Amino acid sequence: MSDEDRPARPTRRPFLYVVVCAAGVAGDVGTLITAAQETGWDVGVVATPQGLGFIDAAAVEARTGHPIRSASRRPGEPRPLPPADAIAVAPATFNTINKWAAGASDTLALGILCEAYGSGIPTAVLPCLNAAQAAHPAYRQSLDRLRAMGVLIGTREPHDPTPGAEIAPFRWEEALDLLAPRLQEFR
Repeated sequence: MSDEDRPARPTRRPFLYVVVCAAGVAGDVGTLITAAQETGWDVGVVATPQGLGFIDAAAVEARTGHPIRSASRRPGEPRPLPPADAIAVAPATFNTINKWAAGASDTLALGILCEAYGSGIPTAVLPCLNAAQAAHPAYRQSLDRLRAMGVLIGTREPHDPTPGAEIAPFRWEEALDLLAPRLQEFR
Protein backbone atom coordinates (compact mmCIF):
# COMPACT_ATOMS: atom_id res chain seq x y z
CA MET A 1 0.00 0.00 0.00
CA SER A 2 1.44 3.36 -0.99
CA ASP A 3 1.36 6.41 1.24
CA GLU A 4 -1.33 7.85 -1.01
CA ASP A 5 -3.56 4.80 -0.41
CA ARG A 6 -3.29 4.91 3.38
CA PRO A 7 -6.13 6.53 5.21
CA ALA A 8 -5.22 9.88 6.70
CA ARG A 9 -4.44 9.73 10.39
CA PRO A 10 -7.32 11.37 12.21
CA THR A 11 -6.23 14.73 13.48
CA ARG A 12 -7.28 16.26 16.73
CA ARG A 13 -5.84 18.80 19.02
CA PRO A 14 -4.13 17.29 22.05
CA PHE A 15 -6.03 17.91 25.27
CA LEU A 16 -4.35 19.68 28.20
CA TYR A 17 -5.78 19.67 31.70
CA VAL A 18 -4.77 22.79 33.63
CA VAL A 19 -5.07 22.08 37.36
CA VAL A 20 -5.48 25.36 39.24
CA CYS A 21 -4.79 25.68 42.97
CA ALA A 22 -5.58 28.46 45.45
CA ALA A 23 -2.64 30.80 44.95
CA GLY A 24 -2.81 34.54 44.39
CA VAL A 25 -1.75 34.29 40.74
CA ALA A 26 -4.53 31.81 39.88
CA GLY A 27 -6.75 34.60 38.58
CA ASP A 28 -4.34 35.00 35.67
CA VAL A 29 -4.74 31.38 34.48
CA GLY A 30 -6.17 32.76 31.24
CA THR A 31 -2.57 33.56 30.28
CA LEU A 32 -1.74 29.84 30.27
CA ILE A 33 -4.99 28.88 28.57
CA THR A 34 -4.45 31.34 25.72
CA ALA A 35 -0.79 30.39 25.28
CA ALA A 36 -1.71 26.69 25.20
CA GLN A 37 -4.45 27.24 22.64
CA GLU A 38 -2.07 29.29 20.47
CA THR A 39 0.44 26.43 20.47
CA GLY A 40 -2.07 23.77 19.47
CA TRP A 41 -3.65 22.50 22.67
CA ASP A 42 -7.34 22.17 23.47
CA VAL A 43 -7.67 23.05 27.17
CA GLY A 44 -9.89 22.11 30.09
CA VAL A 45 -9.53 23.40 33.64
CA VAL A 46 -9.71 21.36 36.83
CA ALA A 47 -9.70 23.52 39.96
CA THR A 48 -9.11 22.48 43.53
CA PRO A 49 -12.13 23.33 45.69
CA GLN A 50 -10.28 26.35 47.12
CA GLY A 51 -8.73 27.23 43.75
CA LEU A 52 -12.19 27.62 42.25
CA GLY A 53 -12.66 30.74 44.35
CA PHE A 54 -9.52 32.34 42.89
CA ILE A 55 -10.61 32.29 39.24
CA ASP A 56 -13.37 33.83 37.14
CA ALA A 57 -15.17 30.59 36.29
CA ALA A 58 -17.42 32.10 33.63
CA ALA A 59 -14.46 33.70 31.82
CA VAL A 60 -12.43 30.47 31.98
CA GLU A 61 -15.33 28.40 30.63
CA ALA A 62 -15.93 30.92 27.84
CA ARG A 63 -12.25 30.86 26.91
CA THR A 64 -11.92 27.06 26.91
CA GLY A 65 -15.39 26.11 25.71
CA HIS A 66 -15.47 23.46 28.44
CA PRO A 67 -16.94 23.40 31.95
CA ILE A 68 -14.54 23.73 34.86
CA ARG A 69 -14.28 20.55 36.87
CA SER A 70 -13.90 20.78 40.62
CA ALA A 71 -15.96 17.91 41.97
CA SER A 72 -16.48 14.30 41.00
CA ARG A 73 -19.24 13.30 38.61
CA ARG A 74 -22.25 11.41 39.82
CA PRO A 75 -22.62 7.82 38.65
CA GLY A 76 -23.96 7.74 35.11
CA GLU A 77 -23.10 11.36 34.31
CA PRO A 78 -21.05 11.82 31.14
CA ARG A 79 -17.46 12.94 31.41
CA PRO A 80 -17.42 16.68 30.77
CA LEU A 81 -13.83 16.70 29.46
CA PRO A 82 -11.98 14.43 27.06
CA PRO A 83 -9.12 12.37 28.51
CA ALA A 84 -5.95 14.36 29.16
CA ASP A 85 -2.94 14.00 26.88
CA ALA A 86 -0.92 16.10 29.34
CA ILE A 87 -1.45 18.02 32.56
CA ALA A 88 -0.12 21.37 33.77
CA VAL A 89 -0.52 22.10 37.47
CA ALA A 90 -0.28 25.88 37.66
CA PRO A 91 -0.17 27.44 40.12
CA ALA A 92 0.64 24.55 42.45
CA THR A 93 0.47 25.23 46.16
CA PHE A 94 2.45 23.78 49.05
CA ASN A 95 -0.63 21.83 50.12
CA THR A 96 -1.34 20.28 46.72
CA ILE A 97 2.29 19.38 46.05
CA ASN A 98 2.69 17.61 49.40
CA LYS A 99 -0.65 15.78 49.24
CA TRP A 100 -0.05 14.70 45.63
CA ALA A 101 3.42 13.33 46.41
CA ALA A 102 1.99 11.45 49.40
CA GLY A 103 -0.70 9.87 47.23
CA ALA A 104 -3.63 11.66 48.86
CA SER A 105 -6.68 11.74 46.64
CA ASP A 106 -9.24 13.71 48.62
CA THR A 107 -10.22 16.11 45.82
CA LEU A 108 -10.95 15.60 42.15
CA ALA A 109 -7.77 17.48 41.22
CA LEU A 110 -5.59 15.26 43.43
CA GLY A 111 -7.33 12.13 42.17
CA ILE A 112 -6.56 13.12 38.58
CA LEU A 113 -2.93 13.85 39.46
CA CYS A 114 -2.49 10.56 41.32
CA GLU A 115 -3.99 8.61 38.42
CA ALA A 116 -1.86 10.48 35.86
CA TYR A 117 1.26 8.73 37.12
CA GLY A 118 -0.27 5.27 36.69
CA SER A 119 -1.65 6.24 33.28
CA GLY A 120 1.64 7.64 32.00
CA ILE A 121 0.21 11.11 31.35
CA PRO A 122 2.99 13.71 31.09
CA THR A 123 2.61 16.23 33.88
CA ALA A 124 4.30 19.57 34.54
CA VAL A 125 4.01 21.51 37.79
CA LEU A 126 4.72 25.18 38.47
CA PRO A 127 5.04 25.61 42.23
CA CYS A 128 3.82 28.89 43.71
CA LEU A 129 4.69 29.23 47.37
CA ASN A 130 6.75 31.30 49.74
CA ALA A 131 10.25 30.59 51.04
CA ALA A 132 9.01 29.79 54.56
CA GLN A 133 6.79 27.02 53.17
CA ALA A 134 9.56 25.79 50.87
CA ALA A 135 11.91 25.47 53.86
CA HIS A 136 9.72 22.73 55.34
CA PRO A 137 11.45 19.35 54.82
CA ALA A 138 8.26 17.75 53.49
CA TYR A 139 8.29 20.11 50.50
CA ARG A 140 11.76 19.07 49.29
CA GLN A 141 10.89 15.42 49.83
CA SER A 142 7.69 15.90 47.86
CA LEU A 143 9.54 17.50 44.94
CA ASP A 144 12.05 14.63 44.98
CA ARG A 145 9.23 12.09 44.91
CA LEU A 146 7.42 13.89 42.07
CA ARG A 147 10.67 14.08 40.05
CA ALA A 148 11.16 10.34 40.60
CA MET A 149 7.64 9.86 39.22
CA GLY A 150 8.64 11.73 36.05
CA VAL A 151 6.81 14.97 36.87
CA LEU A 152 8.41 17.98 35.17
CA ILE A 153 8.99 20.74 37.72
CA GLY A 154 9.19 24.45 36.96
CA THR A 155 12.12 26.59 37.99
CA ARG A 156 10.41 29.51 39.77
CA GLU A 157 11.98 30.26 43.12
CA PRO A 158 9.73 30.59 46.19
CA HIS A 159 8.97 34.21 47.05
CA ASP A 160 9.79 36.17 50.18
CA PRO A 161 6.90 35.82 52.67
CA THR A 162 7.42 39.32 54.05
CA PRO A 163 4.33 41.49 53.45
CA GLY A 164 5.02 43.93 50.62
CA ALA A 165 8.06 42.01 49.36
CA GLU A 166 8.56 41.96 45.62
CA ILE A 167 7.33 38.79 43.93
CA ALA A 168 8.78 37.65 40.61
CA PRO A 169 6.33 37.32 37.72
CA PHE A 170 4.71 33.92 37.35
CA ARG A 171 5.90 32.44 34.05
CA TRP A 172 2.82 30.48 32.97
CA GLU A 173 4.36 29.51 29.64
CA GLU A 174 7.04 27.43 31.40
CA ALA A 175 4.45 24.65 31.76
CA LEU A 176 4.10 24.57 27.97
CA ASP A 177 7.87 24.61 27.51
CA LEU A 178 8.16 21.58 29.77
CA LEU A 179 5.37 19.76 27.90
CA ALA A 180 6.45 20.79 24.36
CA PRO A 181 7.91 17.37 23.48
CA ARG A 182 4.48 15.84 24.17
CA LEU A 183 2.81 18.22 21.71
CA GLN A 184 5.24 17.11 18.98
CA GLU A 185 3.66 13.64 19.06
CA PHE A 186 0.48 15.14 17.59
CA ARG A 187 2.13 16.86 14.63
